[in-house]
Amino acid sequence: MEKKYRLLENDTIMVNGTTLHRIEALKDFADVKKGDKGGYVESEENLSHEGACWFFGDAWVSGNARVLGDARVLGDACVSDNACVLG
Repeated sequence: MEKKYRLLENDTIMVNGTTLHRIEALKDFADVKKGDKGGYVESEENLSHEGACWFFGDAWVSGNARVLGDARVLGDACVSDNACVLG
């Protein structure tokens, strides 16, 4: 599986004592271009490398939450615990 994003080690925020990393696109897909920065994740388990799923702005995903398929998370949205966003 080809990765579509990477975690930026030097662009982080703390949420409830957990470090979240901003993501950066590694390739073009849907309306996301290579080099675009997205929201924040705790780990690569939070955002699938498959499909066109992405989150924008300062949105973040943590814990066991997952964003899958073609789902989009926008603005200041927070997805956490065991939530799953599908699109």
